[in-house]
Amino acid sequence: MNENLPLNESLTSAEMGKLWTTYTGNTLAKCIIRYYLQHIKDQDIQNVLSNALNLSDTIVENVKEIFIKEKFPIPIGYTEEDINLDAPRLFSDEFYLHYLKYAAKAGLGMYSIAIPIMTREDIRDFFIRTLNSTVNLITEVNGILKAKGLYIRPPQIPIPKRIDFIKKQNYLHGFLGDVRSLNALEIAHLYDNLENNLTSKALLLGFSQVAENNKVREYFIRGMEMTNKHIEINSQKLNKENLPSPMLLDHFVSEATVSPFSDKIMVAHKIEMFSMKIRTIGNALSLNARKDIGGMYAKALMDIGLYVEDGANIMIDQGWMEQPPKAADRDKLVLD
Repeated sequence: MNENLPLNESLTSAEMGKLWTTYTGNTLAKCIIRYYLQHIKDQDIQNVLSNALNLSDTIVENVKEIFIKEKFPIPIGYTEEDINLDAPRLFSDEFYLHYLKYAAKAGLGMYSIAIPIMTREDIRDFFIRTLNSTVNLITEVNGILKAKGLYIRPPQIPIPKRIDFIKKQNYLHGFLGDVRSLNALEIAHLYDNLENNLTSKALLLGFSQVAENNKVREYFIRGMEMTNKHIEINSQKLNKENLPSPMLLDHFVSEATVSPFSDKIMVAHKIEMFSMKIRTIGNALSLNARKDIGGMYAKALMDIGLYVEDGANIMIDQGWMEQPPKAADRDKLVLD
């Protein structure tokens, strides 16, 4: 870190927000991965889990160093109190790879968005290093998935025979009449959303088995039912074009009912994962050109937004939700 920063180079709101989220998110990742490492047989998967844990450790320590230097209060995040390392295995070794891919994609999205809005060189360099390390991690995960025959390639389509131009507005239709086939970008994002939902559903299945609070358990069951509906709808779009869709991962969940995680960390984790879905669906929506698919995504965004809000309400009611940095309340200051 740069020791000779100008006096006016204090953290901006963007830097505070992204550092705060990065810190709390990686304390969560550390808890999850530490438990995974308690139940691992495959040496290759153990190695990549260890690499992921080391990366999260490094990120947490680097952000803590910045916060201490800036006299910024260290967030609590997630701690030893949120994991039970003695709990029996909840997921298979194979699931850990799919989970790491999902988590790395979430990290890539967060860090890449942070880089252009960082003002201080040291903070920007931190996010660039973190982004590069996360790229290396997801590359390693994909390599192991391929080597073990677990990697499902996105659907293949023919190479175009020539350059062509869109000639009619019905290219944008999708409900009635002559509906065109999906284009490559639409297929890519349907597949990406399916891949995320399959991992999310398996995690929800495991969490619903072990949650201690009835309200929390019902929340996970509701999320699982909604995710399953989204999987079916996305798969239908691909299958209608005679394109394959990836299979469920539910068989990677054991029958364990003893929780390895606190209800707090599990609810927070699902809020984070569903928030990532909002980002990925937003990306898909921005590149979509068929009205039926746009409508499907808009409905999914509404469902997910309500679900995230309900999860936040559970966290607030239980006193679990840590508050991120916020702007000064000028009206309150005036009144005081």
